[in-house]
Amino acid sequence: MSAWRSDLEGLGKRTRGTLSGFQAFILRGNVVDLAVGIMIGAAFSGVVNALVTDVITPLIPAGSNSLAGLQIPTYTHKPIMLGAFIEAVISFLILALVIYFFIVKPVNALMARFKPKEVEAPPTTRDCPYCLSSVPLHATRCAYCTSPLPPPGQVAQPIPPAQQ
Repeated sequence: MSAWRSDLEGLGKRTRGTLSGFQAFILRGNVVDLAVGIMIGAAFSGVVNALVTDVITPLIPAGSNSLAGLQIPTYTHKPIMLGAFIEAVISFLILALVIYFFIVKPVNALMARFKPKEVEAPPTTRDCPYCLSSVPLHATRCAYCTSPLPPPGQVAQPIPPAQQ
């Protein structure tokens, strides 16, 4: 009986350890963000489907002008439904165009408008005027050709080779 009791106490400690790890996993920001993104995406798909079904699709001719009846007979006596495939491709392209021009472009423009401007970091290196190697900005001599370098901000004139 005491062996069972010690096993149960150990089980409780292991369970608490596992549940605390699970709690830390669930409460991390990216898991919650992912769950919210999936829910928003599911709700948004209804809006996009309604836009395409109720607004865009009625603009496409149907009935006698439809491509759905276009078939290619085969030797297996099961026709290839080429017209239905072409209509599905056209519907996909229209949906992609609607999503791009009415959703992606405006959201990107809005994000670019409110995105903080990136500040360029000042350069930390410069090129040696003699050997064109990259050296630290405040170096006084080139590490590669050992030529003396002018102070940062001044342009050096390479010394012409000695006349012989």
